[in-house]
Amino acid sequence: MKQLTDYINQVQWQNIAVSSLRILFILVAIWTASAILKLLMRRLNLSLTRSAESADQHDTESAKRVDTLVRLLCQILHIIIWVVGLLIILKELGIDIAPILASAGIVGLAVGFGAQNLVRDVISGFFMILENQVRVGDVAIINGTGGLVERINLRTIVLRDLAGVVHVFPNGTISTLANMTREWSAYVFEIGIAYKEDTDRVIALMKAVGTRLRADPAIGPFMLGDIEVFGVDKLDDSAVIIKGRLRTQPIKQWDVGREYLRRVKQAFDAADIEIPFPHRTLYFGDKNPPFPAQLMPQANSTRDNVTTE
Repeated sequence: MKQLTDYINQVQWQNIAVSSLRILFILVAIWTASAILKLLMRRLNLSLTRSAESADQHDTESAKRVDTLVRLLCQILHIIIWVVGLLIILKELGIDIAPILASAGIVGLAVGFGAQNLVRDVISGFFMILENQVRVGDVAIINGTGGLVERINLRTIVLRDLAGVVHVFPNGTISTLANMTREWSAYVFEIGIAYKEDTDRVIALMKAVGTRLRADPAIGPFMLGDIEVFGVDKLDDSAVIIKGRLRTQPIKQWDVGREYLRRVKQAFDAADIEIPFPHRTLYFGDKNPPFPAQLMPQANSTRDNVTTE
């Protein structure tokens, strides 16, 4: 009992009270910083969502991407606040935090070397979401493989091609990314006609078909303008190639393009415009007259004559 009393008498209660008040103040500061952070992140989320909706015409995928990005930032900042606050509390309790920081640095370095591919994938995915390079529902070509974007994560991006095959790409391995449905899309066509056809007449007919297609109530709303016929693009072996383009809503270029080609085929048939196929013509020249052909006598007739004699 006497030892307990001596120990209590040796305790500096004033220092303990001061340290307790400091720790309480630190906890209140952490809670206040967390509340302020949530408020700022909420306002940032609202601001970015409004900007995305204004730019992308109320696209829900843009709102999802903004929400993912803001949530990620909020989690990172929360971790930083609590780690710094706990280190300050440990220091107030008289614990030397230098060995803890040194150990954390060594552990972080080891994890960095061992999981550098994972860190690279996460950083690449973060900037992919931040820069709005691609979104769910887009048609993209990644590293030469095309397909519909089904999911975008911090570590991977998932494509599904036309055959239904799912392709998963780690974000850190993506070297080329082509987005075919960003803001608007285009269907580029090359139509071949015979050399005997009048190209001006054919171009006028193609433009007329495009005008009627845009007036169609089912297809027209997907088109963003009149058809663009660039003109004669090249003189091929057996056809004159006319090139043009249709600008459409995102991911609607194939529907509009197929319908346009169907109508062009019908218009060419009605106007007797030839769509050629590869063929060759043999030409002997003007100076080579036709050579006579003479049938050789049959062998059976010769044998019969010999027998008769």
